[in-house]
Amino acid sequence: MENRRPITDWLPITKKEVDKRGWQDLDVIIVSGDAYVDHPSFGTAVIGRIIESEGFRVGIIPQPNWRDDLRDFKKFGAPKYFFGVTGGCMDPMVNHYTANKRKRSTDSYTPDGVAGFRPDYATTVYTEILKELYPEVPVLIGGIEASLRRVTHYDYWSDKLMPSILESSKADLLVYGMGEQSLREILKLLKKGVPFHQLTMVKQTAYLRPKTTGLLKNKNWTDL
Repeated sequence: MENRRPITDWLPITKKEVDKRGWQDLDVIIVSGDAYVDHPSFGTAVIGRIIESEGFRVGIIPQPNWRDDLRDFKKFGAPKYFFGVTGGCMDPMVNHYTANKRKRSTDSYTPDGVAGFRPDYATTVYTEILKELYPEVPVLIGGIEASLRRVTHYDYWSDKLMPSILESSKADLLVYGMGEQSLREILKLLKKGVPFHQLTMVKQTAYLRPKTTGLLKNKNWTDL
């Protein structure tokens, strides 16, 4: 008889799997444009395991359907701390289109390579949905799509300048680059009781400030 590992060895992606762990709710929920594969080549799995290692209850919503009644986004309810959103290991627009703007027929980060399981500009689409469903819950975005679009940028696909993805998505905080250590710092601060909106001094993060608000000061910064 084949010996199978218990489903609880993996991060939960369904409400049933959350219940099997004996959890009533989740601390952090990750929404990803990729399928969930528990392997280092899938960034969502790495980030999920880091969050888990810090003692947080984390679940993943892989490739949610954004075109129906949004039940995928609702299945876990609201997390205690924040939603983490990523478009996936590839920028969704590169994933969808060739350099000649022709539609690709496959998606390497979807089971069987089937295309069409994530939207264009996935990070923005997912975040807008979450902000509509759970306006009181902070959203942290990351991954290659968010990292490369964190400032005003030229969007090849629409042939125009686009504002920061923080503005278009209405996300609360952005972690850019290889953000594992920044994420750990965020998690440690949250465990200490620091409110999410006060996470303004973590390295490799970006957020929007009102124009009327002055720049932050840090004694370790040097003017160039």
